[in-house]
Amino acid sequence: MTHILVYTDAAGIGGAEISLGNLLATVPPEMQITIAGIHPPVIDAIAKCRPNSKPIKLSNFAHHLRVFRKFDIIHFNCCTPWANRLGLTAALFLPQLRILRVDQLPLRTTDAATLWTTRALCLRVDAHVAVGQKSAELMENFYALGRNSVLSIPNGVPDSVAPAPPRSSSPMIVGSIGRLDAMKAHDILLQALAQVEKVQAVILGEGDERSNLEKLAIELGIRDRVQFRGWVDHPRAHLAEFDVVAMPSRSEGFPLAMVEAMLAEKPVIATRVGSMPEAIVPDRTGLLIEKNDINGLARALAQFRDQSELRIKLGQQARQDALEQWTSEAMAAKYRALWESVLSAPPKPRLIVDRPKD
Repeated sequence: MTHILVYTDAAGIGGAEISLGNLLATVPPEMQITIAGIHPPVIDAIAKCRPNSKPIKLSNFAHHLRVFRKFDIIHFNCCTPWANRLGLTAALFLPQLRILRVDQLPLRTTDAATLWTTRALCLRVDAHVAVGQKSAELMENFYALGRNSVLSIPNGVPDSVAPAPPRSSSPMIVGSIGRLDAMKAHDILLQALAQVEKVQAVILGEGDERSNLEKLAIELGIRDRVQFRGWVDHPRAHLAEFDVVAMPSRSEGFPLAMVEAMLAEKPVIATRVGSMPEAIVPDRTGLLIEKNDINGLARALAQFRDQSELRIKLGQQARQDALEQWTSEAMAAKYRALWESVLSAPPKPRLIVDRPKD
């Protein structure tokens, strides 16, 4: 029987870790999968997604080697491209071990040492995955990995809650889900909201930018139209309150919140970053804007405010697309096929690698 170890050195729970939990919960129970990592609260939380799974807390380099020897594949879940360096380096010292790397967020770095270390580790894995085709291309470009060297497997979420009927009352409510930091661009949402009357916003999430965002809402004169709900454990349960979902992010991979909104029959306003345009198709599942485009977001909000039938139509199509392509079952099936493919192929060279394709 194949023994798979999924590994993360993440210090907290975010979309990357929730996605990994969705994968573990969906892969058939007869497959032998173990979770390991550096921080016990994180691996304990992920392990709860798979009954009877006992997480392994790893420490130094030698400990990694001892544990890794017991497995056939190590599945590294990277919340940033420079994550998991200790674990990836240890895995390279075991020639018969197969290494699979999943990059959840395509980020570049200006630090030369980090760039070259990340590139060296990427070039030596047996399979490299990003969470969308555009995200794969960005990883290839940022780290000079060669064209078509990174595969695309989008994140998926379980369809655990039936969509509620569309809201019939006004004003229109736009929801936003995500941690409160600059990358999620809630400031753009607030500035756009200030240009559009008869629209309210509900923001689910917590983070360092909360006080700045609350001050901005006061300065814009819209504090009475914005609710900051803080962190919620199950955002899907709150989606019935929304008419649309806005994701004006400055950087993304393939966010779970986007798929959850689609499954809940909510049209999404998203920026053309990462792999979001692979799911949000204009006039089919939502609307696209450029990042930092306040006026574009304001126009999109006004269009949905004034066209309730369009909201319903796009929301229904969004759910259909998500059910066909972006459930956790679809994700798990693709990873299972990839694990089998990696095991059936000879291990990749660790020291000398082929020149990346142009």
